[in-house]
Amino acid sequence: MKVVAQAFFLTAIMVAFSLHAQTAADSAAIKKTALDYVEGWYEGNPERMERALHPELAKRIVRTDQTGRSRLEQMSAMSLVQGVKRGGGKDTPLEQQQKDVFIFDIYQNTASAKAIMSGWIDYMHLAKWNGEWKIVNVLWELKPQKKSQ
Repeated sequence: MKVVAQAFFLTAIMVAFSLHAQTAADSAAIKKTALDYVEGWYEGNPERMERALHPELAKRIVRTDQTGRSRLEQMSAMSLVQGVKRGGGKDTPLEQQQKDVFIFDIYQNTASAKAIMSGWIDYMHLAKWNGEWKIVNVLWELKPQKKSQ
């Protein structure tokens, strides 16, 4: 009887976890959203960038000055779209464009992902908004500059 109870308990846990597990469709949609953001930047395509972003997006970076004091700089969805309209990353040579996207976690209507681009790394929070995945928050960091020889 104990074995049956344990099997029932394990089955119940597995069913509970599977109800909240990511689906292949969600994974594909999240990756598409992240690539709209990344490739929209490189293409200078404001429609792709705007499609990827929630209108209230906050993109932030911590900057530290020479004295060691940190400050938080922020960009909005509008400022990102405007930057793409001005050309974005169109001047980045194709062979230097990095577009690596990794999904860390999906739970119900939220997800966490990472995009590695040529000059920086973005850590993204996404939400399913009106049936579509949108980037809500981005915390980013510049990559170290390569020294010229």
